[in-house]
Amino acid sequence: MSDVKANFKAEQTVESLDKGHGRIEKRTVSICTDLSAIREWPGLNTVIRVDSQRSEIHPDMIVDTQETRYYITSLSEDAKSLAERIRGYWGVENKVHYVRDVTQGEDASRIRTSPLVGLCVQARNMALNLYREYGFTNIAQAQRRCAQSLDTLIDVFRMK
Repeated sequence: MSDVKANFKAEQTVESLDKGHGRIEKRTVSICTDLSAIREWPGLNTVIRVDSQRSEIHPDMIVDTQETRYYITSLSEDAKSLAERIRGYWGVENKVHYVRDVTQGEDASRIRTSPLVGLCVQARNMALNLYREYGFTNIAQAQRRCAQSLDTLIDVFRMK
């Protein structure tokens, strides 16, 4: 990693600014395709550096943080395309985590016994897949509708 940090020469850079959820984040994505001074890695075509500056706005203070992440890829794309890919990936990750944690309460679950943990994960996955297959895009709404109406629950879970 030290050779990447020391020899990374940004050849192309793209910046983005996101506001929402009580924070402002400036993201700078830079790519380097000159890998001559970087240790060999099979299939490596591009090294990506993402510099993030985030300001979290609280009622009584603003907390500023800075972070640098590196990615490696076999893709040969421009900085804008790679930035969109990275954002897309984390968007999916965050969306899945939010649904599992907030909507389904997975982190708050007190189940710790080995086989039960796996069974509950499978049950939550099955419910998510059935909600989506039924056409729900809002999982919290799907859970509420199924909880309020036995007919909807029967339809979604295909019970006869």
